[in-house]
Amino acid sequence: MARQAVRQAAARPQPGRRAKAGWLFIVFALLLIVSLPTVLLLLFGMLPAIVAYVIDPSKHKTSTICVGAMNFAGVFPYLLSLWTGIHSINVALGILTDIFALMVMYSTAAAGWMVFMAVPPVVGALLNVRDGRRIAALRARQQRIVREWGRDVAETAHPAETEIGA
Repeated sequence: MARQAVRQAAARPQPGRRAKAGWLFIVFALLLIVSLPTVLLLLFGMLPAIVAYVIDPSKHKTSTICVGAMNFAGVFPYLLSLWTGIHSINVALGILTDIFALMVMYSTAAAGWMVFMAVPPVVGALLNVRDGRRIAALRARQQRIVREWGRDVAETAHPAETEIGA
């Protein structure tokens, strides 16, 4: 009975999701009407970021953030030239059919994937080195305390013996 209630609760749509999807649809529709060349350039230029979002299983979407930021850095110069020049579908399609422009957009996304794959092991190694130094410093301090106060300080006490007021 409890499992059935849990399944029914999970099957019900969340109240905030439906409203958020409606707003996103309205904003996307307005963007299509007002700025179709920009939407075209962003849609095809940011495909690697969209794929990263779809395949990223993590809660915080870290690969999406990394790949998306680098991908946007590659799309932005072409987006800026579209905005400052003639803002038309022909110009946007001209940018999208330029092999060099697509190479820049997708190469920056690939660089984002490389950063996403390379940075966590490096950070982990640096944290291990830092923790090792901290452990060595604490052991040296413990040895100084044992020399000053005697061996009894280093012995482990049972939790019942160390209670306050005991």
